[in-house]
Amino acid sequence: SGPHSSCCSATGAPSLLLLDYDGSVLPFLGGLGGGYQKTLVLLTWIPALFIGFSQFSDSFLLDQPNFWCRGAGKGAELAGSTVSGRWGDMGNWTSLPTTPFSTDSWGAAGNRSNNNGTYGGDTPPLPSPPDKGDNASNCDCHEWDYGIRTGLVRNVVSKWDLVCDNAWKVHIAKFSLLVGLIFGYLITGCIADWVGRRPVLLFSIIFILIFGLTVALSVNVTMFSTLRFFEGFCLAGIILTLYALRIELCPPGKRFMITMVASFVAMAGQFLMPGLAALCRDWQVLQALIICPFLLMLLYWSIFPESLRWLMATQQFESAKKLILHFTQKNCMSPESDIKGVMPELEKELSRRPKKVCIVKVVGTRNLWKNIVVLCVNSLTGYGIHHCFARSMMGHEVKVPLLENFYADYYTMASIALASCLAMCVVVRFLGRRGGLLLFMILTALASLLQLGLLNLIGKYSQHPDSELQLKLAVGMSDSVKDKFSIAFSIVGMFASHAVGSLSVFFCAEITPTVIRCGGLGLVLASAGFGMLTAPIIELHNQKGYFLHHIIFACCTLICIICILLLPESRDQNLPENISNGEHYTRQPLLPHKKGEQPLLLTNAELKDYSGLHDVATAGDGLPEGATANGMKSM
Repeated sequence: SGPHSSCCSATGAPSLLLLDYDGSVLPFLGGLGGGYQKTLVLLTWIPALFIGFSQFSDSFLLDQPNFWCRGAGKGAELAGSTVSGRWGDMGNWTSLPTTPFSTDSWGAAGNRSNNNGTYGGDTPPLPSPPDKGDNASNCDCHEWDYGIRTGLVRNVVSKWDLVCDNAWKVHIAKFSLLVGLIFGYLITGCIADWVGRRPVLLFSIIFILIFGLTVALSVNVTMFSTLRFFEGFCLAGIILTLYALRIELCPPGKRFMITMVASFVAMAGQFLMPGLAALCRDWQVLQALIICPFLLMLLYWSIFPESLRWLMATQQFESAKKLILHFTQKNCMSPESDIKGVMPELEKELSRRPKKVCIVKVVGTRNLWKNIVVLCVNSLTGYGIHHCFARSMMGHEVKVPLLENFYADYYTMASIALASCLAMCVVVRFLGRRGGLLLFMILTALASLLQLGLLNLIGKYSQHPDSELQLKLAVGMSDSVKDKFSIAFSIVGMFASHAVGSLSVFFCAEITPTVIRCGGLGLVLASAGFGMLTAPIIELHNQKGYFLHHIIFACCTLICIICILLLPESRDQNLPENISNGEHYTRQPLLPHKKGEQPLLLTNAELKDYSGLHDVATAGDGLPEGATANGMKSM
C-alpha cells in the first residue's frame, strides 16, 4: 500500500492492523468476492430506486398546471380567464382572445380539476394570453378549473388553489424539500461520523416514514411545506449514509462502478415516475406510494451491519472483532484463511480507547480542507449552472413545439442525465477522477461562454451590421438558427454540468478520511443543494436576475478549472482512514513524469517541518526519509 494508507497509534508507533486496511482486511474477508459482501452492496442499490422517486416528486406534486376561471358558460370563461405560463408567469386576462383555442396541447378533459376535487367540465381550456406584465394581484376569479399535465387529476396546486396571489406558495413548497436536504446533509453527516452510519440510517428511515406519510394528510399548504422540510432532512440522512457505506464496502478498483450502478438505479426511479403518477391519479396517493417502500428498509437494522472500516478507523476494535467474526461466519470461512494475521493483530489492539473525530477538525489541516473546499465549489457550480442551461432550453426564448409538452421536457432532462452518467463511466476509466472532472468542467465553461457571448454577439451584429461580412452573417443567422444553437449549447452544458456535480460528490467520498467521511460528504452534498436552490429562487422572482445568475456561475466555472488542478488523483488508491492519511493524499502531476525525471514534490520529512499538524508529524515517523506523499523520490 501507498504511504497515504498508513495509520499510527497514539504513542507514535504504527499500527500494523490499520497499515493496509484495503490490502489486509478486505482480502481476508474475500473483498467483494464474498457472498455476504455482495448482498450488502445489493442492499445499498435497492433504496436508490425509492430515493429517485422522492427526489423527483416535486415535478409532479407541485407542477403549475394551466388554469382558467370557472364561470356560468363558455362566454364567461372566455372573458375572465387566468392562465399560467410554463415558468410561472401569472397574469389576469380580461379581454376576449383573438386566436382560436385548442385542447390538443392541454391534455384530455378528464385531466381538469377544481378546488373541490371534482373533475370534468365540457369547456375546453384557453391558449396562453400575450405578455401582460405583472398583473397577478389583480385576478378577479375565485374558483378555477385546471389542466394538469403530469398524469394526475389533482395535485397540490389545484387542491389549495395556489395561483395568482397564492402562486408564491408553490415556490416556498419547493424550497422546503431542498432546504431540508441541505440541513440534513450537514447535520446527519456530523452525527454519522460520531455515532456510526447504521444508527443514522435507521432513524432516518423511521422518521421519513412518519413525516412522509403525514405529508399526504396535510390540511393546508403551510403544513405541507413544513412536513416536506422534515421529509427532506430524513431523506438526506438515507442518501448520505448509503453513499458512505457503499464506498467503504468496496475495494479500490470497484468503488466507481458500484457507485455508478446506484446512480443508474436512481435514474430508473426518475424514468418510472410519470407512470407512477398516471397510476395514482391523486397527489396524496402518489406521496404515500413513494414513501411506503421505505418500510422494507426497516429490515436493515437486523441485516445490515455497521461499517467495519469506520469501526477500525475510530479504534472501536472490540466491535470490529465481532463484526469480522460475523463476516467470516456468513462467508463460511475458516480461521486458517487468515494468512495476514488480522485476528491476532486485532487482539493486541483491544485495549485502545475509541477515538472519534468531528468534521471541524479539518480546519487545522493544510491540504484536506483545501480539497474539500474545491469540491464544494465544483458541486455548487455544477448543480447551479445546470438550471441556467435547462431554463435556456425549456424557457420562452426558445420556441420549440416539442419541448412545450411536459413529458418531452421531463424525459429530455432525464435522458441527458443518463447520457452524462454513461459518459462518466468511459471518461473516468481513461482519464481518472481528476482528469474527468477537469474535462467536464471545461465543457461546461465552453458551453456557458458560447451561449452567453457568441449568440449575443451575433444578435448584436444582426441588428447593426457594420460591414459586408457582418451583413452576410446577419442574413444567414436567423432567429430559428440561433435558437437551435442555444439548444445545442444548453444540451452540452446540462450534460457536462451534471457530470461535474456527480463526480465532485464521488471524488469527495474518496479523498475524505473515513473518520470524517460523512461530514465531508455532507458539505459537498449541501453545496450541491445550494446550487439546486437557485432554481426556485429565480422562479420566485419571475426570472429577474437570470442573466446575472448565469454570468456568475460561468465565472465560477473558470475558477474551478484552475482549482481542479490542485486536487489529488484517487483512482486505484486506498481510502485514507484518518486525518493524517488525508493530509498525505496530496496532488500528483496531471500527466505522469518521464522515467528518471526528478518529481517536484516534498518528502514527508519536509512536509511535516512546516505543516504544523501533529498527526502528520507522527505519521511521517513510520515512513522512509526519501518517501514523498505519492511514492519514493527517485535518486
